Amino acid sequence: MKIDGLVSGLQTAEVIDALMKVHAIPQSLLTAKITDRNSVVSNLQSLNTSLQQLFEKAKTAASAGSLAAFTATASHDSVTVVAGAKATALSTGIVVDAVATAHSVVTAAAPSGAWGGAYTVVAADGTTTEITPAGASPQDLAKAINAAKSGVTATVIPVGTDVNGAPLSRLQLTADETGAAAAFTLHRGTTAQVTAGVAIDVATEVGAAVVATGADARIRLYAGTAAEQELASGTNTFTLAEGIDVTVSKVSADPVIVSVARDAKAQTTAAEAFVKEIAGLLTRIDNGSKATIADAGGKTTLGVFTGDSTVRSLRTALTSAMQAPVGGTSPSTLGITFDQKGVLTFDAEKFAKALADDPEGAQAMFSQVAGRVQETTALYSDKYTGLLTQRITGQEAEVKTLRTQVERWDLRLEARRATLERTYAQLEVRLSTLQSQSSWLSSQLAGLSASSSTSSS
Repeated sequence: MKIDGLVSGLQTAEVIDALMKVHAIPQSLLTAKITDRNSVVSNLQSLNTSLQQLFEKAKTAASAGSLAAFTATASHDSVTVVAGAKATALSTGIVVDAVATAHSVVTAAAPSGAWGGAYTVVAADGTTTEITPAGASPQDLAKAINAAKSGVTATVIPVGTDVNGAPLSRLQLTADETGAAAAFTLHRGTTAQVTAGVAIDVATEVGAAVVATGADARIRLYAGTAAEQELASGTNTFTLAEGIDVTVSKVSADPVIVSVARDAKAQTTAAEAFVKEIAGLLTRIDNGSKATIADAGGKTTLGVFTGDSTVRSLRTALTSAMQAPVGGTSPSTLGITFDQKGVLTFDAEKFAKALADDPEGAQAMFSQVAGRVQETTALYSDKYTGLLTQRITGQEAEVKTLRTQVERWDLRLEARRATLERTYAQLEVRLSTLQSQSSWLSSQLAGLSASSSTSSS
């Protein structure tokens, strides 16, 4: 039962609340500490995510052809050129003598009901696929051929009606791939009958035809010289050199000039983007590690990473990875430097010059620098053993412990409030008792005084 100053006149509830605020100060400090630790954990997790992303980029940059970038052109739009990471500069002419075609056969026209029985597809290499349709319609046969995955696609073609008005159909059979190696024949009969030579090739039947014969594309290099060389491809695509592929789409009597050249601008841009990624991460660490003062005599505000030895060592490791010599040569020769304030910078002109002077050497140095960054990011951000990962785990464990302490303080404060309420309630009861006793004594004294006055009279 709560008695709020009925006797004493005190604002008991307010007094208790004020006392509870004092008793709750340790809990408030713990809550503030949890908020601070949660902020640290959140920022560390964000930093760790950025490190993991940088790991993937560094892994790519560390490859031998990470800076490979080429411009590939052809003097005619019937030829397209693709230059890969292993390409080298090249300029040559090609003469396109033929483009690849897909083998295609159309059967003789026949009514529904004439397409049943066994059929066999024979590939150019002699491989056979026996097919038996579920029914005798052209649709049944087309479905069975397509389901057989023999490298042949069948399509039903309506061709009118016969003299009796019955609908007629053909099947157009087309190889799934171009080139001579994808050519085929379709026989009426089983595989055994094909082997025995008694099966009928549907292309030889009256009204049937070979629409297109599967053939390879053919080009000539160095045409008209003693070094003339012919190349064949079943796909219209040819590999002229390592990392350089050309695809032809039209016959050309005159040579088509194919050119591949290094794209210095793209190479420099790729390197600059990687270095700026690291520079941004270092700046982020620096900004998070600053301690600032609002004004003269004002409160000092610490950065979220201030005093964090793990983040500080990460910063040192990344700096070392970017500026330590490679084989006795400083990365500054590639334009990768730190200014007097410790900010990572990239000189695009210097990098482009180094790349032009020694493409292989510049690529090798850049790859090694990127490889060191990859090792550093793996050391700190590995999801199991990473130093930063472990730091995050430790902070999360501390937050969990602090929350447990706050919960225990809830119980303590609840018990303390109950004690204070009982104490003040008892105080009011005691005061009430004393007040009653005082009133009784006063009345007794007043009675005695009255008696004395009467006796004197």
